[in-house]
Amino acid sequence: MASQVDELKNKGNAALSSGKTEEAIDFYTQGIALDSSSQLLYSNRSAAYCKLGKYDEALKDAEEAIRLKPDWAKGHSRKGAALAFLKRNEDALMAYMEAFNHDPQNEQVKQAIRDLKSKMTGPGDGDALMNPFADLQIWEKLEADPKTREFLKDPDYKLIIETLHRSPKELGKFLKDSRVMTTLGVLLGVQLEVPSEETLGKMEEDAKKSSAKAEPKKDAKEQKKGKGSESQKKENDEALKEKELGNAAYKKKDFETALKHYGRAVELDPTNITYRNNQAAVYFEQKDYDQCIKTGLEAIEVGREHRADFKLVARAFARVGNAYQKKEDFSNALLYYNKSLSEHRDSEIVKKAQELEKTIKEKEKLAYIDPDKSLEEKNIGNSFFQKGDFPSALKHYTEAIKRNPSDAKLYSNRAACYTKLAEFSMAIRDCDECLRLDPVFVKGHLRKAGCLLAMQDKSKALDAYQKALELDPNCQEAIEGCRSCRSNAQDDSVEDVRRKAMQDPEVQQILADPAMQMILQQMQRDPKAVQEHLKNPDIARKLEKLIEVGVIGFR
Repeated sequence: MASQVDELKNKGNAALSSGKTEEAIDFYTQGIALDSSSQLLYSNRSAAYCKLGKYDEALKDAEEAIRLKPDWAKGHSRKGAALAFLKRNEDALMAYMEAFNHDPQNEQVKQAIRDLKSKMTGPGDGDALMNPFADLQIWEKLEADPKTREFLKDPDYKLIIETLHRSPKELGKFLKDSRVMTTLGVLLGVQLEVPSEETLGKMEEDAKKSSAKAEPKKDAKEQKKGKGSESQKKENDEALKEKELGNAAYKKKDFETALKHYGRAVELDPTNITYRNNQAAVYFEQKDYDQCIKTGLEAIEVGREHRADFKLVARAFARVGNAYQKKEDFSNALLYYNKSLSEHRDSEIVKKAQELEKTIKEKEKLAYIDPDKSLEEKNIGNSFFQKGDFPSALKHYTEAIKRNPSDAKLYSNRAACYTKLAEFSMAIRDCDECLRLDPVFVKGHLRKAGCLLAMQDKSKALDAYQKALELDPNCQEAIEGCRSCRSNAQDDSVEDVRRKAMQDPEVQQILADPAMQMILQQMQRDPKAVQEHLKNPDIARKLEKLIEVGVIGFR
């Protein structure tokens, strides 16, 4: 079957390249019917749907590709493309950033990120478009250049670069630092002359004069604020004290008092994200999840406006996600967990997001269950099977299983399809699932035995036929199967029997056991010793296996 899937995929690729998009989708769909575990097929079909303008379908296929292989950059890139076409730019950017995390060298992904950022900021935002400090590989470039490599050892320098990465408008503050001018030259690929102290002083003075002319006249309140930096510092100190009082009350679970102190801290210093984050934490503990979400979003807005540490912003996003999860709004919870991870990759949030994805998939799977539709798909599959169209039958049996995954007979039917397509390992897997759901289903044992016999594993085939006979002693197919296995075994030479037996992993493991090697040597010297060893259930089981496959025998 693998060769059929590859052939369909290649036909789809060829059709897509020649502009026959609908034909390509048809080939990919046929391939998925045969192998629903191929992330490549879903990814390719997602690209084809995008070409047709069917962006919702493209998004679904991209998400399925991610489910099948979460660490595959291409799946996240396909998702980003579909979301971008749907004008969901923020979500698209997150998807592309996830793709970048898995494949940092992918130029297409980096270009997509730049294009999206440009689109989101608008053509008038020169800083976003012309900020050399926004380069995704800024640290690699600075590490690679000998002029800046030593600077990276200084934490203050790294803090300056991080500030400029987020906001190029701050460049004027750091012009007196010669390292910043050197860095700018490295990033732009030019040799910049570092201005003298006198020139920098004149530039700063000119900038102040220009700013004074351009700046509108401040009202009395703003003038007072400008003069009162000492007063502001005092208010900030008081805000910190209020926060500490709030923290103490929070630890005692005196939440009303904690809210009172955090509220006072916000009044004294409304620019600090931490105080609102703490308020949101209290609302979460009080199970007031709506207020927690509202306050968390306010915290994020304040943090973005005042360029707070990205870890604090990430914490606010995560708490909003936690609140949505408590409300069982899992899609929004996952959205905000991913937003948190786009700010800062915290291992605990990664784990929560992964678990939530599984929960969402499980809920979707359960919501998809419909026994009536399953029966319809099964009947269609039966019709195709009778016509000899096994790939089509396989497709409908697979859909029937998705609609009713607890019906053992559906797995048996699909196993019959796999058998006809000579995919015996896949057929055995379905037989095992069938028998897990219904251990007394005779046909399941018979199908498994037939596959094992086709794979020349006569020993296991005989076991399967015997289990069928235990359930139905009059089953003619099982009787004939046992007879066939035994007669075939007798036809084989001793050497053939042992050679085939040695291919069995269980036999290999038994013979590699030093204790079993000693027991077998002892049995050769003294056959009566077997009676003693058979008293040990584990050794008895291993000896029975070796006798069954013909490795050892008694005369």
